[in-house]
Amino acid sequence: MSETPSPALSQPASGNLRGIVAMLAAMFFFSLMDAMLKALSASYPAMQVAALRGWTALPLVALYVLWRGEWHRLLQVRWLLHLLRGGLTVAMLALFAYALRELALAEAYTLFFISPLLITALSTWVLREQVRAAHWAAIALGMVGVLVALRPSQEAFFTLGALAVLASAVCYAVSAIAGRMLTRTDPSSSLVFWTTTMLALGAGLLAWPQWVGVTWTHWPLLAGLAVTGFLGQLAITEAFRHGQVSVVAPFEYTAIAWGVGLDCLLWQAVPGYSTLLGAVIVIGSGLYLVRQERTQAVLPP
Repeated sequence: MSETPSPALSQPASGNLRGIVAMLAAMFFFSLMDAMLKALSASYPAMQVAALRGWTALPLVALYVLWRGEWHRLLQVRWLLHLLRGGLTVAMLALFAYALRELALAEAYTLFFISPLLITALSTWVLREQVRAAHWAAIALGMVGVLVALRPSQEAFFTLGALAVLASAVCYAVSAIAGRMLTRTDPSSSLVFWTTTMLALGAGLLAWPQWVGVTWTHWPLLAGLAVTGFLGQLAITEAFRHGQVSVVAPFEYTAIAWGVGLDCLLWQAVPGYSTLLGAVIVIGSGLYLVRQERTQAVLPP
């Protein structure tokens, strides 16, 4: 039997692996961004924090589109889906910023990580993707790792902050599915540009009546927010462009592992045994899924 990979299998598997790498990068940047969002949410209203996320990243996004020479394609898009994503992004970030003010990161992350399950379920219904048992197993194992690592307080689950996180996760899941649909026809630059623009304008208008002047001491945080927000948005767009939704979504759990690594590197915070065990479970679930995708890539025709 021939050892040559079947094109029908190797091409999707190769795209999935590329999407996984992009998702890993996205979670790294978004983990940094979340820390900055939490710091800013202590001084500014939730909607203003969401607006600042959009406005700070917009110049970088504009330069990116100019560098790619794709200004002429920005108006040739599927407007209804872009408007839907824009509205969902505003709601998602505002709700999450509010939740970070009410909850610890552990509780907020635990609740938000229902999103990979929602995304995978929606992918079978909306995108007609076939989800293999390996994908469901990776999602379940990753969620176990999150619970072990974060050990969330049960009391926190019955608060307005918890409801805000759950609503944010739903917004994110629907936005991810809409983004996957858009990648079939629209370039990555248009997705990043219009998502960031609509976030800046929509959240900015809603935040304007209660806008609080930004102090100079927070400008370094805003600069970091701009870079991490831009790179994270670009990476996650590429992840859903190249990989199946059900394959790349479970790698959102790696935000836990990135958080552990950043704590050790930046603040010399030594994680507890449960945190390390949870991170190992999350990484193990990801490695399992990567192995499954690589196996698919070398199956004989």
